[in-house]
Parts: sequence; structure tokens; C-alpha cells
Amino acid sequence: MPDTRSASLSATFAALADPTRRSILERLSRGEATVTQVAEPLEMSLPAVSKHLRVLESAGLMNRRRMGRTHYLELNPEPMRKAREWIDFYRRFWEGSLDSLANYLENEIEPENGNSGSSGPPQS
Repeated sequence: MPDTRSASLSATFAALADPTRRSILERLSRGEATVTQVAEPLEMSLPAVSKHLRVLESAGLMNRRRMGRTHYLELNPEPMRKAREWIDFYRRFWEGSLDSLANYLENEIEPENGNSGSSGPPQS
């Protein structure tokens, strides 16, 4: 069973997987906005936009504040920071692994073939 951190990370990536939700987050990155302001450029109904907002809110990527009948939305970047940290960890792992593979190929394979400067297959 996944732990809380894993579930949170999964919710973040699931929310970011949709282009409409990414568009909403991009809009909120410029500052607080009302639901109407966020929905205006999107070519969908207000109930459809509300579903996207609920996904973002449940993933913790967005905060909602109500003032009377108006809902104000703001970006919460913390889940994206955690996703970036996760990606950075694996990026460093893969870069290190690929560097090790490159070193191995340069130091072990080519001297065995006796083609230190040749770029083509060995000639017989």
C-alpha cells in the first residue's frame, strides 16, 4: 500500500497530466483569480471547469478562498516542488548511470576491439 508521500506525488502527477489543468495552473502562476476568470479562456462549461478545479484542489496544487458568492483561486506550488525533487533525484541517478556506461564503453569495449580512433565497425 502506498504511503502518504507516494499518494501525494501520484495525485500531483495525475493532476498535471491534463493540459486543461496545466493551463489553469499557468494562469494561477500569474496571481490569484476567480473561477470565472480562470474559466473564461477555456472552451468548456463551468461545471467541467469545476471538475478540473476539484482535481487540482484535492492534489493540493491550488487553494480556494470564498468571499460571499465569489471563489478566489491561488496556486500552491509546494506539491510541484516535491515532484521536482523526486524528478531531480532520478535525473541524477540516470545521469550517473549513463556516465558510468559511457566510461565503461570508452575504456573497456574499444581497447578490446583495437579501434581506438575508428568510428565504423571493425574491418576483417
